[in-house]
Amino acid sequence: MSLVVTDLRVEFSGFVAVGGVSFDAHPGEVRFLIGPNGAGKTTCIDAVTGLTRATGSARLGDTELLGRPVHKIVRLGVGRTFQTASVFDELSVLQNLDIAAGRHRRSASLLRARRGVDASIERALEETGLTGELARPAGILSHGQKQWLEIAMLLVQDAQVLLLDEPVAGMSQDERTATGELLQRVAANHIVLVVEHDMDFMRRYATRVTVLHQGTVLSEGTVAEVQADPKVQEVYLGTAGAATTAAMSVVPNREED
Repeated sequence: MSLVVTDLRVEFSGFVAVGGVSFDAHPGEVRFLIGPNGAGKTTCIDAVTGLTRATGSARLGDTELLGRPVHKIVRLGVGRTFQTASVFDELSVLQNLDIAAGRHRRSASLLRARRGVDASIERALEETGLTGELARPAGILSHGQKQWLEIAMLLVQDAQVLLLDEPVAGMSQDERTATGELLQRVAANHIVLVVEHDMDFMRRYATRVTVLHQGTVLSEGTVAEVQADPKVQEVYLGTAGAATTAAMSVVPNREED
């Protein structure tokens, strides 16, 4: 199953935020959407998840997503994270995952010790590296761990598509590396689409990249193809994105890898 977005268009009171964007994403790859601020990256995933009205098409397999309410898109297997992790700080990691898994336990029972852990939760904890944090309140997790918990919450909901909005913003270098490795693991069996400003992170972990500019697709391809595209270089040169172009061109340090 693949996510195929075709001629996606979003307007706000006559302003064209996304003007005919097309891209696709498949299991087995870590797919990135990049571009300057205001390029339309987050608006694209808002449209796919039903948070913003749009025209065009966004198909998950044979199912059209556009026009459906948010909760029905979630039920179809589309999960999304935001720049600030949405977790219940006062509850433990396990309790957050219980709620995400739809266990329908009463509020009082969520606060009591449990005899066992659901198999789907165990798998999500292992995949995200949070097994040892099961009993910790989510509020005292590190920034990176909160993001991993949110990804784990999508996994226990059986999300087939993970749309991640700037997942490594504010993370330490070690957390960025761990997150990149996590996304590679998850992408083996899920569709993973990442909106990101961290170009070093993109360069290290992206399989394919779509570059947006002013609501349209500027370039698409592998990291090497995109960073060599004269159109991309022209857009970023002389702007705040110049550092982006430079970061995209850096040869990875052997010690980093």
